[in-house]
Amino acid sequence: MEQAYLDLATKILEEGTEKHDRTGTGTKSLFGHQIRFDLSQGFPLLTTKRVPFSLIKSELLWFLKGGTNIKYLLEHNNHIWDEWAFERYIKSSDYHGPDMTDFGRRATSDSNFNEIYKKEMTKFCEQILSNEEFAEKYGELGNIYGSQWRHWKTSQGETIDQISDLIEMIKHNPDSRRLIVSAWNPEDIPNMALPPCHSLFQFYVANGKLSCQLYQRSADVFLGVPFNIASYALLTHLIAHETGLEVGDFVHTFGDAHLYLNHMEQIQEQLSRKIREFPTLELNLEKQSIFDFEMEDIKVTGYNPHPSIKAPIAV
Repeated sequence: MEQAYLDLATKILEEGTEKHDRTGTGTKSLFGHQIRFDLSQGFPLLTTKRVPFSLIKSELLWFLKGGTNIKYLLEHNNHIWDEWAFERYIKSSDYHGPDMTDFGRRATSDSNFNEIYKKEMTKFCEQILSNEEFAEKYGELGNIYGSQWRHWKTSQGETIDQISDLIEMIKHNPDSRRLIVSAWNPEDIPNMALPPCHSLFQFYVANGKLSCQLYQRSADVFLGVPFNIASYALLTHLIAHETGLEVGDFVHTFGDAHLYLNHMEQIQEQLSRKIREFPTLELNLEKQSIFDFEMEDIKVTGYNPHPSIKAPIAV
């Protein structure tokens, strides 16, 4: 199954169109692709490079709690959203440190700038963890995934908990074609640190199995997609557990699937490696509701990947 991901990367390298992008980094991109994972055949945590499962767990639990502030992530040593919060801070009138603008274009070639950036970022994260007022102001990312999943605001001033409603529909009307959660809320897009890349997902019940299809409008294939695959596979397992179903397929549908131009060496290294066996997911079966799960309730066993491959993130 991992081969489907590697085939996507190869197709982008061979057939992708070079495009300019918001970050100024540049990509090779193709539009419209789909891959599928049979979740009964192993948990799809890629093995051609190490994918840090603890980060996937804490981010998904953050979404499920309705979180939008990076403080929760930092408390779990998860820094995958730091750049977007930090970008807001360095553009504010409260920031008085060295000039951090244009980081994405300078980072890979300017080692001195990299060191300054890391120091400023470390100070920023320390303030988020130690100063509640600072965290409330600069740790917030706007109404991103957690807010849309659990606290969608209607025009009548009411709140929709899409995840809770979804679970109830799966339990009581599993044949519904409306088992959908959307993170794409046009009204809130301008106030989000990053508009949702994985924007809509739908569940499907057949033969006692729960399947999930994700539509991802924008997909960073080297850095982001391995996280997305594992995150939505985990979400499917958690919801299947609560609703008394087995797991079926995770179907990943892409809009703009791209490789950043500064990830070319890294993806070539990954493509040169041999696939290993997927690990097994273990859940604490004593927990009934997905909202009760904590980090220690979710584990993978038998994970033996190739070493991690580092690459710069485009912000």
